[in-house]
Amino acid sequence: MNQTARTRPDGSERALSEAYDTALLDLDGVVYAGGEAIAYAVESLGTAREGGMHLAYVTNNAARTPETVAEHLTRLGVPAEASDVITSAQAVARLISEQLPGGSRVLVIGAEGLRVALRERGLVPVESADDDPAAVVQGYGGPDMPWSRLMEASYAVARGLPWFASNTDLTIPSGRGIAPGNGAAVEVVRIATGATPQVAGKPLPPMHRETVLRTGAERPLVVGDRLDTDIEGAHVGGVDSLLVLTGVTTAAQLVAARPEHRPTYVAEDLRGLLVPQPEVVPVGDDGFRCGGWTASVGADGLALEGDGDAVDGLRALCAVAWTAAGDGVCELDSAKVVARLGL
Repeated sequence: MNQTARTRPDGSERALSEAYDTALLDLDGVVYAGGEAIAYAVESLGTAREGGMHLAYVTNNAARTPETVAEHLTRLGVPAEASDVITSAQAVARLISEQLPGGSRVLVIGAEGLRVALRERGLVPVESADDDPAAVVQGYGGPDMPWSRLMEASYAVARGLPWFASNTDLTIPSGRGIAPGNGAAVEVVRIATGATPQVAGKPLPPMHRETVLRTGAERPLVVGDRLDTDIEGAHVGGVDSLLVLTGVTTAAQLVAARPEHRPTYVAEDLRGLLVPQPEVVPVGDDGFRCGGWTASVGADGLALEGDGDAVDGLRALCAVAWTAAGDGVCELDSAKVVARLGL
């Protein structure tokens, strides 16, 4: 998709929950981490919903069923129905069903969410490479998935069967830190077989298509914590995005983001849905101001002056760095100046 490279975060005179009809929310790192609600998430989502915004939960995690995810959200204080949840398991099941006839057997390397999604599409989950499968599908199987399941996938893929993956996120956030994700397990099978899977999850088009089909969103806003899935997925789909800093993306990574990883808006957490977004305005020949902060390019690289909301300072830094980088990656050293913001 040919798009002009974003050079600064956008402003919005209206709260984002009023400017967009549907929030397409990632879960891990946005709504919860390690199963527990992230600070301000429950209250912010409740206020957005009461104001008329439709909330949909879009996750690359293929392990749990939509019903299980909805029950979890409801327990956390975020009322949700199964129909509000869209998973990469559903996206990959649709992708497989478009290539195989109904009733085809599919070797499942993953958890119940993947099996349920396959059955929804008229496909038959099987557990062994010797069960005459027509394809292999791999999704996150949880922290206790045995190594023998990866071996089973490798046997089947090595025989030449079509191989599908729900997603290829290399890492996932947890309550104790960053852990290996489904992408790490996919790499194991790739190394063993030399094959490459068809992938459905964010940031690729099958997941965006699944989301639009199931939500009917007319003016959606993607809300996520990952540049390489959530924000890139919004870029691929041609829709606006909000990055929250409650998951895996650091402020320094955002400043250095490639064009397809630059979000429309930036916020510290989901409270950003409920407020207008400040404008980032040019100052002089090479500077940008947001709130009480002014960022520019100095003799030693990026420079930042002022005070106030730390995210305003980050927005100004992004504008300077993205403008300098254009269609590439900013090579200006941002570590020291970003550290000053404490984000």
